[in-house]
Amino acid sequence: MATQLTTQRRVDAILRSVRTLHTLGPEGTNLESAAHEWFRRQQRPGAVRLYPTLESALPGLPSDGTHGVLACAVYPRLHELVFGNLERLRMIDSFIFPTHHMVLASRTGDRPALVACHPAPRQLAEGAAQVLPATSNAQAAADCRAGAVDGCITTLPAARAHGLRVVHDFGPVAMVYTVHQAWCGRVRS
Repeated sequence: MATQLTTQRRVDAILRSVRTLHTLGPEGTNLESAAHEWFRRQQRPGAVRLYPTLESALPGLPSDGTHGVLACAVYPRLHELVFGNLERLRMIDSFIFPTHHMVLASRTGDRPALVACHPAPRQLAEGAAQVLPATSNAQAAADCRAGAVDGCITTLPAARAHGLRVVHDFGPVAMVYTVHQAWCGRVRS
């Protein structure tokens, strides 16, 4: 029992030490929402910094234990993020939290032929004539609004923020998010 308490205290201390989470932007991504939710569940404030890709968050990430990366279990390159950074990132937590409603949206409300989509929810774009990759669901909405594509797979808040019309609402998706602490860990031999 004493060993369990000591281990739990150590885990709690590690979780409390993370004060800033770096994750996928722009504003309105499911990952941004999940980062704020993680701090809410920790019952404390914390900063969330957004990047065009999760990989772009890594250079310059302080390894003092106060910064972490929040990822998603379905992120197409999560295995590369984890195994390519074993010496500087360690997974410290995971949790389930629903995404925003995932939607197929367009500027007109008509079913689009050319769709922008992040690789993770690509299957939701089934039936589209062509799918162009986007760095995030929120970026897909921005690309659609800018006229780069006819439609997008995005979140309901991002669709609304960009004045898009929902063609199909897939609803929220229960999702696993992972928290990786930046630290000075073991050195590969």
